[in-house]
Amino acid sequence: MNRTACLRLALGTSLTVAAGAALAHPGHDAATVSASLWAGLAHPFTGADHLLAMAAVGVWSALIARSAADTLRLPLAFVALMLVGAAIGLSGVALPAVEPMIAASLLVIGLLLALRAKLPAWAGTLLVGGFAIFHGYAHGAELPATAGALPAVLAYVGGFAAATMALHLLGIGAGTLLRRHAGWLARAAGAGVALYGASLLVA
Repeated sequence: MNRTACLRLALGTSLTVAAGAALAHPGHDAATVSASLWAGLAHPFTGADHLLAMAAVGVWSALIARSAADTLRLPLAFVALMLVGAAIGLSGVALPAVEPMIAASLLVIGLLLALRAKLPAWAGTLLVGGFAIFHGYAHGAELPATAGALPAVLAYVGGFAAATMALHLLGIGAGTLLRRHAGWLARAAGAGVALYGASLLVA
């Protein structure tokens, strides 16, 4: 399977999850479920911290991947562990240092991107997945008021999972292009992400 086919499969799966979550219980208020789905889809785009982290994971993955399948390893790990974090946030369990860890994710992933660092597969997956838990917790803890019933909650979660995967895929696309034509620009972008993360940590 080539890289384009892998990307299409991942995006299609994400959108199917979102749609399935929204339609899983048709007996409930469709407007409420729809509003929650759109809130979830929009949420990763409403904060520069989430948006930059997810895009950076995609770019870094494209720069260091050895194959098309390997390109999706980090994004899929991010989404999976993000859902774990969201479940923790939705449950009401307190997770310490959420905002500092989100800022740290920008600093660390930005530096890895700037250096085009290649970690062992297990280390990169563990690192990205660990940070994803905190991003997911923030999403889950900010559940909109419209998402009171389970179908609406599932729609919200499916929405931000699909949006996150879309950002990863955009990052992969950008990273693939830059890898071939302007690797220095990807590194400069990584440095910018790292600086933004550092500014959040000291703010």
